[in-house]
Amino acid sequence: MRSVSTSSLSALAAALLLSACAAAPSGRPVASTPTAPPAPEAAPPRPAAASPQELVAKVDIPYDKFVLANGLTTIVHTDRKAPIVGVTLYYKVGSKNEPRGKTGFAHLYEHLFFGGSSNVPNFDIPLEAAGSTSTNGSTWYDRTNYIETVPTGALDLALFMESDRMGALLPAVTQDKLNKQRGVVQNEKRQGDNQPYGLAEYAVAEGLFPVGHPYHHSTIGSMADLDAASLTDVRKWFTDHYGPNNVVLVLSGDIDAATAKPKVEKWFGAIPKGPEVAPVAAGPVTLSAPISRDLTDQVPTVRLSRDWSGPGLNDADAAALRIGMHILGGLASSRLDNELVRGQQLAVSVTASAQTFEQASFLDASMDVKPGVQRAKAEAALDKVIADFVAKGPSEDEVRRAVTSILSSEIGGLEQVGGFSGKGATLAEGQVYSNDPAKYKADLQAIAALTPDAVRTAMSRWLGRPVYKIAVVPGARTEDGAKMGGWGDEAANPPAAAGKAAKAPKLAPAPRRSAPPVAPVSALAFPAIERTTLSNGIPVTLARRTTVPKLVLSIDFDAGYAADALDTPGTQGLMLGMLEEGTKTRNATQIAEEQERLGASIGTGASLDTSSLTLSALSDNLAPSLALASDVLLHPAFAQADFDRARGQAQAELAQAQSTPSALASRTMSGELFGTHPYAQPGDGLGSDTALAALTPEALRAAHAKWLRPDLARITVVGDVTMEQLKPLLEKAFGGWKAPAAPKPVKSLDTATPAPASRVVLIDRPNSPQSVILAGRVLPLTGRTPNEESLMLANDVVGNGFLSRLNLDIREEKGWSYGVRSGISQATGPVTMQVMAPVQADRTGDSIRAIIADMSALPTKQPISAEEYQRVTDGAIRSLPNDFETNAQVLAAIVKNDRLGRPEDYYVKLAQTYRGIDAKRIGGAAAQYLQPADLTWVIVGDRKIVEPQLKALGLPVEVRPAPSVAGENESEGASE
Repeated sequence: MRSVSTSSLSALAAALLLSACAAAPSGRPVASTPTAPPAPEAAPPRPAAASPQELVAKVDIPYDKFVLANGLTTIVHTDRKAPIVGVTLYYKVGSKNEPRGKTGFAHLYEHLFFGGSSNVPNFDIPLEAAGSTSTNGSTWYDRTNYIETVPTGALDLALFMESDRMGALLPAVTQDKLNKQRGVVQNEKRQGDNQPYGLAEYAVAEGLFPVGHPYHHSTIGSMADLDAASLTDVRKWFTDHYGPNNVVLVLSGDIDAATAKPKVEKWFGAIPKGPEVAPVAAGPVTLSAPISRDLTDQVPTVRLSRDWSGPGLNDADAAALRIGMHILGGLASSRLDNELVRGQQLAVSVTASAQTFEQASFLDASMDVKPGVQRAKAEAALDKVIADFVAKGPSEDEVRRAVTSILSSEIGGLEQVGGFSGKGATLAEGQVYSNDPAKYKADLQAIAALTPDAVRTAMSRWLGRPVYKIAVVPGARTEDGAKMGGWGDEAANPPAAAGKAAKAPKLAPAPRRSAPPVAPVSALAFPAIERTTLSNGIPVTLARRTTVPKLVLSIDFDAGYAADALDTPGTQGLMLGMLEEGTKTRNATQIAEEQERLGASIGTGASLDTSSLTLSALSDNLAPSLALASDVLLHPAFAQADFDRARGQAQAELAQAQSTPSALASRTMSGELFGTHPYAQPGDGLGSDTALAALTPEALRAAHAKWLRPDLARITVVGDVTMEQLKPLLEKAFGGWKAPAAPKPVKSLDTATPAPASRVVLIDRPNSPQSVILAGRVLPLTGRTPNEESLMLANDVVGNGFLSRLNLDIREEKGWSYGVRSGISQATGPVTMQVMAPVQADRTGDSIRAIIADMSALPTKQPISAEEYQRVTDGAIRSLPNDFETNAQVLAAIVKNDRLGRPEDYYVKLAQTYRGIDAKRIGGAAAQYLQPADLTWVIVGDRKIVEPQLKALGLPVEVRPAPSVAGENESEGASE
């Protein structure tokens, strides 16, 4: 992907919004136990649920299709729920099309596609200013795709821009752009390689497929091939693969075929057809014998994986393998979970999946071994579960549960018209891979029709072949990610030296075209909000939406990780995590199985301020889903055996966080910024090693009674249900729950925080190809401070978004990072400003200086420009309809408004608010809150490379070792 990856965004969100740990006094008195509805004496009978066939009938994406004379295939799906259109393009070229010496080219070109074409100097600026969201692209083995979701009035602009880079890109691709994007891609590779277990993906592909197989080398390619890429090379790559006859365009949303066809013809019709792309042979490979490989890495515990190549997505066995692997290790009640995590307790986590591509698939099952368990014992147990499942197959109930959970997820996906996984992508992939936009329907029908014997037969056919075994074991990293991911025969056929190619000739300019204007954007139509109160005083908010037959519900408590300041660090996280580990009438497996039968999903979690239980449910199954959620929330067992297992998993999560550079930086930063304030608690909810070791089931029961009480709760629901239907069901599930007599606990969010001070904390993590830079300061604001939208807009200019000054400078101009971001937290109490920049290790000091210079330039040295002002104001206004496309987005907005004390119509009036903020106010907010003085800097990187670069900064530097990540199970002789 050309912008920050999902994992990077998650890490960034943790760094920007969450906080790290400081132990708080313990031994506080606890509240008396609240009165809950009595638990049933026995588990209720299994609820009736919609059949798989009934669920499949609800999944429908009608479409029209036409093909231009130049071969461009266009698919149109009409969905009028919002004035937006998803624009999705799939180019039928991916890394499998790359020859020797050219690995990484498809992905590199994806990045170049955003660098501007002949008539569009920068692809992002006009689209973001027009209100586009999810403006992005990605590359995989079989394809390269580009997405944007735009207001209906900006559709012509999007089509103009997409057609210009399809038909007039090459004259704008310069050596300078190639060099910069090469640097960005190489930092994307470093960022992935720098993660725990980050090299395993290379090893799996290398082990399953021989040298020269199209799925052998990684999509991101090798450093050597990227270094050697010349301007002539990348130009030829474009002309060979990017013609309109090799593209599928999908328009989904507020559009119809009659309107779309003349627009597509106007913008794309004159682009000449390109050469036909030759097909590649890329089927599955059967190993001649089992293979084993060990990788030593800076990881907290041993990870054992079993891998096979499998068939492509059009194979008759694809559906059965998807369900079979889901039963093996994808379901919460999977075979691996039940046997290795809950049963023998040899693993802290397990997974299995079929990652299916056009011509082959990766079938993987893995376990993270519990510390203290002998590796040989874990290996034997993993292999036995797989062998038993392959031999005997699943039960009828397992198949139905797996099918229902997948179908429920597919129905939820129908909410989005665009994006990487919405209806546009679904139709495009059917056309690209199967010449059938409705392939999704055939796939779902095949899944719904599966029998246990069909699953057993497919699993036996494919997992009965020789296996590739890989183990990642704790220790000093011995492999070099820079040398992995390529063709595989570099020793015998070294790539061409960088910079030796002849200079590419200058190309003639493309014909001039002008961008069309953006039509006015409709005002945001936020769903109507209804409110009521249950008999026990719990407020209920409903926003009814009928787009899909599902709903989302959250029960939010005024607690969160900050509540651990009154208990023990890690209490809230472990207590919430244990709610699904067993009630007085159901064990963890029964809870998981019941969710799967219902097509429901119950989750628990927290932020700094709020502890939550969430429920996603099919509308038809709401009553039994609420009954299950009520039992989970009100009647947890906190059994000793379940506690021991859950705490072990939390300890493993903590070890993983401490070995992940971005997570380690985040945990460190919050303690440095907040001192003894409640927000100094670990923002991941994991506490500390010492605190987790001290927790007991009794402590969790006390915390449950103290914090999860009806007078600290709010219920919010968004989806396909009426208040008349909803309230009686909520009353039955939660109305009998009474608050205890003890007063509500109060978090001291007005506790003073340490005075800001400029300093550097360097955490030494040897062998890190990147440094993670995290800078932060507590602002003299709280989340309830009114009228701070000008600060949010100033942050959009400085660091929030692809076009922010920090990202354009350090990523796009200098090529030192895969992405730089800044953020303003919106906690209820004190607000922080933080900047995260993962950068190549040898540019750590230079990147800090660039951050300081870029932040200090606004507003005095470099005032906000007219282009920036228009982008962050008009662009934000025009994107509002996109921001509330899904039920989950609407629910999050309502919950935030209630938590921060905002008026109910906050988002409806937000456009008016933005229009009232001028550039001077934005600059004033930057001058007051976003200057680099007094920032605390946390750097996680290799000390020997980084520390010499810090001397010229003139800041005090404290060096700390990274936490040890060597697991107890790193050798065969470890004790049980």
